[in-house]
Amino acid sequence: MKILKKIGLVLLLILIIAQFFGPEKNDGDLASVDAFIAETNPPEDVLQILKTTCFDCHSSKTTYPWYNNITPVNYWLEEHIEDGKKHLDFSKWSSYSLKRKEHKMDELYEEVEKGEMPLNSYTWTHSEANLTQDQINAIVTWGKKVQADYKQQMASK
Repeated sequence: MKILKKIGLVLLLILIIAQFFGPEKNDGDLASVDAFIAETNPPEDVLQILKTTCFDCHSSKTTYPWYNNITPVNYWLEEHIEDGKKHLDFSKWSSYSLKRKEHKMDELYEEVEKGEMPLNSYTWTHSEANLTQDQINAIVTWGKKVQADYKQQMASK
């Protein structure tokens, strides 16, 4: 039994020391999404949805919850954010090609329409990100319009 106590004490000590370390935060500026907003011109209701459900993981500015200060949770969150940005980064929208923008808009509204986005693991702790059917419809309508605009631009080139 003494060996288990020693192992437990060592693990506790490691956990305490780990609290002094953490991943780099995604603390950019929300102004980084201005180009995306200007180009896609979302209606106010859609813009609000994007701010509360998308930008935390898909831009260079994350509003972190209190539990991000706990290691190893902060590493899990950071990996989640980096993965989200790998798939779609609104902060890099202006660097995307026209074809890529069209494709990303298609993915955006399809993922929302199928209920794949926002992720369940996000909505568990961000209840405001649980989308109503009206909100989903608003995103799909806007996304299809933006995608059609990109298709038209590609056809005219």
